[in-house]
Amino acid sequence: MQYTLIVARMAPEEAGRVAGVWSESDATELPYLVGVKHRRLFQFQGLYFQLIGSEERLGDRIEEVRGHHLFQDVNEKLKPHIAAYDPLTWRGPADAMAKEFYSWNA
Repeated sequence: MQYTLIVARMAPEEAGRVAGVWSESDATELPYLVGVKHRRLFQFQGLYFQLIGSEERLGDRIEEVRGHHLFQDVNEKLKPHIAAYDPLTWRGPADAMAKEFYSWNA
C-alpha cells in the first residue's frame, strides 16, 4: 500500500462541509480513476490533512485526471473551505503532498 499525505489550511468549523464534499465525491467513479483505496481526513490547529491509500503512487494519476469533470467538480466545491498551505508556491496538487522520509512496518 502506498500512502500520500496532502497538507493544506482549513478552519476547524469547515470540517463537516469538507467531509460532505469528499463523501459525495467518493461515491462517484473518481476514486477509481485516481486509484484511491482509502481516504482519511484530519484537522489540527487550522491545518487539513488528507491521507490517501492506494496501490500505486498517486502523483502521476492525479495529473492525468486533473482535467476530468469529476476532479474539477470536487476541487471547485472544496475551494471555499480549503486553502493552499503556501499560496505563493502552490502550482498544483503535487505542491500539497508531504514528502515521506521514514516508514516502518511490523
